[in-house]
Amino acid sequence: MISIEKIKFGYRSHQTVLDDFSLEFASGGIYGLLGKNGTGKSTLLYLMMGLLRPQGGDVTIDGISATLRRPEVLREMFLVPEEYDLPRISLRKYVKSIKPFYPRFSDELLERCLANFEMTSDVDLGSLSMGQKKKVYMCIALATNTRYLLMDEPTNGLDILSKSQFRKAVIESMSDDKTVIVSTHQVHDVELLLDHVCIIEQNRVLLSEPLVEKDEPINLEELFIKTLSN
Repeated sequence: MISIEKIKFGYRSHQTVLDDFSLEFASGGIYGLLGKNGTGKSTLLYLMMGLLRPQGGDVTIDGISATLRRPEVLREMFLVPEEYDLPRISLRKYVKSIKPFYPRFSDELLERCLANFEMTSDVDLGSLSMGQKKKVYMCIALATNTRYLLMDEPTNGLDILSKSQFRKAVIESMSDDKTVIVSTHQVHDVELLLDHVCIIEQNRVLLSEPLVEKDEPINLEELFIKTLSN
């Protein structure tokens, strides 16, 4: 479980992003962390990873404070940020360099994810377009097989087919002990993926509930707009 308890955080002394903010992510399932731009979604992911330190409150991963960045916690977490770069080396060499940090890394899962994106492991990262790099990095993230996978706007820059391939890759990588948190404001791209939705705005949790199956598919955009309007 990831527990965010009474967090306070700001990038400047006069600009508080989160104040007395609390939220929990139970183990297992795919969560959508939704909200308009600037509501603190990315900040929350970085706080969960321990890459940012709260000025008040705490974030714990299975009872251990994220700020400690303990090896036993970090090997079970992976973050796909919205923006990143990859070294100009082969994918095989890059995978070899990170595998020691993730004891459950699955080469089979990597190959399967790449196949979903119609790619192979025999690629040079330096020769890829930005969209291809995003696909490869998401495949690496899924292949780490960590218990917690955090993704920040993962579908930005992907075309319609690639978004469908992304959803398929995530679903095929899931197991009962995995928790995926997808931070996005592109609700259409993820609504078929989610087990649970969290909607935040202006330092508040407006909604946090499971998406219970109904006779008709849930329109996440309508739920999002309705929640923000209340």
